[in-house]
Amino acid sequence: MSEKQELSPEELRRLQLNELELIVEVDRICRKYGIQYSLDGGTLLGAVRHHGFIPWDDDADVIFTRHEYAKFYRACKKELDKGRFFLQEYRSDPGYRWGYAKLRRKGTEYIRVGQRELAQKTGVCIDVFVVDHMPDTFLMRRLYYYANFCFRKILYAELGKTAERNVLVRAWYRLLYKIPKESVFQLRNRLAGCCNRKKTELYSHLLYPYPRKCCKYGMPSECFSAYTQVSFEGMSFSIFKDYDKYLTLLYGDYMQLPPPEKRVGCADACEIALLDISLEEIQNRYYSENKRRS
Repeated sequence: MSEKQELSPEELRRLQLNELELIVEVDRICRKYGIQYSLDGGTLLGAVRHHGFIPWDDDADVIFTRHEYAKFYRACKKELDKGRFFLQEYRSDPGYRWGYAKLRRKGTEYIRVGQRELAQKTGVCIDVFVVDHMPDTFLMRRLYYYANFCFRKILYAELGKTAERNVLVRAWYRLLYKIPKESVFQLRNRLAGCCNRKKTELYSHLLYPYPRKCCKYGMPSECFSAYTQVSFEGMSFSIFKDYDKYLTLLYGDYMQLPPPEKRVGCADACEIALLDISLEEIQNRYYSENKRRS
């Protein structure tokens, strides 16, 4: 297994700026086509608590409902700057097996430890999460959660069949890997389509579940009903209007800084190649585009 590549503070900031360029592209397309999205996870927390990236954060996330992502996906086909960016998901990259999309920056490299042999395209990216309605009834909610758990394991099998230490678990993943990923996505989409026929109490992206027990089955649907703007790295991006409820469920007392020993990034990369770009360049492009549109 390749060793993790440690980033200097200067390199970490360069990585954040490469990711910021991707966020700006998402925002540009969403503004032009009236698509609702929000910063998510640590990026949302950084926007609220730091008005920019959390200083030690090394990834970035945005989130859509299924309906809004469908509009974003269609818009990207004609609007995305394909010379610089690539929207990666199972429909655009045959080697991609994860249950959420990524927007990648061309001309960069970013490979996670243990994933060098995967067939997917690589490069600096931001995660693009998509949520679906979660069934309201006790039984159906748990059956749907378990079905998505099985989907995750099948999709992970390409990595698990070599990365897992236990020989029996590796053998199990080799069996799961024989299940065509196209069938998994097709069944997942059918189930999601059924759940999205009516409004329910919760939204969730179950192929990458929320980490805390209090939001195991998803987030309140009302969090996705209204959006506002927030200052982030000197620009304005979209977030949930009720970000307090969302972040409290996700992190607890989110305004409290973690102890110094926990102020580290979570991504382990074995190969990184970044573009040199300044915050001023990104801001100038952002404001130039918004001025032209207005």
